[in-house]
Amino acid sequence: MGRTAYPEEPEVQASPGEATAPARSLTRRNLLTRLAALGIATTGLGAAGAGLISYRDEAAAATTSGAGTTTSGSTAKHAWVLVIDLRNCDGCEACTLACQQRHDLPTEQAWIKVYSMTNSDGGTFHMPRPCMMCEDPPCMYVCPVGATFRTDTGLVLVDQNVCIGCRTCMAACPYEARYFNWTAPPQPKNKLPFPPTPEMPVPQQKGTVGKCVFCADRLPHGELPACVSGCPMGVLYIGDLVTDVATNGLGETVQLSTFLKENDAVRFKEELGTNPRVYYIIGHGQALGE
Repeated sequence: MGRTAYPEEPEVQASPGEATAPARSLTRRNLLTRLAALGIATTGLGAAGAGLISYRDEAAAATTSGAGTTTSGSTAKHAWVLVIDLRNCDGCEACTLACQQRHDLPTEQAWIKVYSMTNSDGGTFHMPRPCMMCEDPPCMYVCPVGATFRTDTGLVLVDQNVCIGCRTCMAACPYEARYFNWTAPPQPKNKLPFPPTPEMPVPQQKGTVGKCVFCADRLPHGELPACVSGCPMGVLYIGDLVTDVATNGLGETVQLSTFLKENDAVRFKEELGTNPRVYYIIGHGQALGE
């Protein structure tokens, strides 16, 4: 279980010159080796002993394993996932900015953080970390009032009208992907014609917990999450396990299961049993542009 910081813990800082260094030699082996060895350095990403477990063949079977099954036993129309291609991420943080602007978040609150990391070969890479939208979310299980819930499409959301601000969910999240609203957030520049909802929690409410929502209000209309559409490198893909399709902000569409399998997709801290719905592509050592 990850450490909890009250107030929010500062982001992991890159070493001088690290943020602009391209990830030219990122491989599965050196990434896994580095994350396993960096007990302290990866604290900002969760806890000591962090690791990435291969997804491989499980991707092809995901649509038949109950991933799109509702609590009533019927099949959901969608089962949303996020795919992050680390081979193309240059750490520009455009995804962070797009999310903050869409949800009118204060500058110190980033629902999708981009960490600068160093691999075992001395090269650098960048790792965006949104909410993992776990299929077995510890944050939901520990909430004493049921403010955190999971939709039939696999999105873990917070009802801030129910949240009592106890922050138990923050302590339970192994990815440190939840944020407490210590102060009243900035008021929306353009007042919305409807009150805040778990799918579009704008503005945030003081004294409650907020988090990445995958822009849940956009998905039913076929629109991309802000982080996906805002990424100039096409790093982030929004995908659906039911239709087996994923697309990025550059208009590139892939068959989800094939894309994950052929590129050895992994999930962060999968050994914890949370079954995250975010997949990382780390590749086979290809240089950018290959």
